[in-house]
Amino acid sequence: VYKRQMGPRAIFYYNDVFRVDLPDNHRFPMGKYESVRRSLQNELREGAVFRVSPTATFDELCTTHARSYVERVLNDELTRDELRRIGFPGGPQSIARATSSVGGTLAAARALFEPGAPRVTAHIAGGTHHAFWDRGEGYCVFSDIAVAANCILREQPSVRSCLVVDCDVHQGNGNAVLFKDEHRVFTFSMHCAGNYFSPVEASDLDIEVPIGAGDAEYCGKLEAVLPPLFHALAPQLVFFQGGVDPLANDRYGKLQLSRAGLRRRNEAVFGLCAQHGVPLVVTMGGGYPRDMRAGSADTFQVIQAHMDVYRGAAQLQNNAARWAR
Repeated sequence: VYKRQMGPRAIFYYNDVFRVDLPDNHRFPMGKYESVRRSLQNELREGAVFRVSPTATFDELCTTHARSYVERVLNDELTRDELRRIGFPGGPQSIARATSSVGGTLAAARALFEPGAPRVTAHIAGGTHHAFWDRGEGYCVFSDIAVAANCILREQPSVRSCLVVDCDVHQGNGNAVLFKDEHRVFTFSMHCAGNYFSPVEASDLDIEVPIGAGDAEYCGKLEAVLPPLFHALAPQLVFFQGGVDPLANDRYGKLQLSRAGLRRRNEAVFGLCAQHGVPLVVTMGGGYPRDMRAGSADTFQVIQAHMDVYRGAAQLQNNAARWAR
């Protein structure tokens, strides 16, 4: 009989308590965050610890974004055009959600360096990779991954190399620009070649996947590129932007992946983190059902695909625990 020794569990932060009330015809699936979190809490009762995301502070945000921009966001002073580009209304709800989207990812990263820490933490939100130095776009106000990486690099002298693995269907354009002069952070973005909504930026490594690519082509590209990248960089911290918008059921995706294909993608990232013994922070990223009604087949598939990412993260941490006879 084998008995699992009680080791640290994966830590999952969540910010759906900072919900933004949107019009009924709005295309952003705000309700998915709570649905994913509640389902995971029910399913992973012994497999993960759940914590409410804190809000990022002014100084933390200013490690990455222009002081004047941060001030205007926090003071609810963005213009109508700026808000339209972001896609959310102004007001206290949006401010709380934007700062908690960053705060949860930063807390997840910091938790990796606490005494008795797990090797895997996650935020059931975040992945806001379209935010730039002084502006936001594409439902992204601030870059949570960039703020978290910059803070960890300041707080943890032992961390000299971070890798951002961005597998959202859209290019991680904001992070590409934010880290273009930071040699300690390597940005990798694998995205759809025909799915840009703003000018293309240059990540440290960009892999474009053609429209309509299915599981085999997509995963084949990823599995050819990631292992040598991990070997060459020897990262000491990995951020995984695990957007599920490459899913065939996605409103914007265009890549036609199945849930099985996305699980294979997740496993490729998780397996390399395990192989190299590198701590991992997982963030949510995109996922936009065509039919956003609660209970629709599209909504179910997108929610389950998101859950697959966190199921895999919890399993990765559980596998790291020792087993004794």
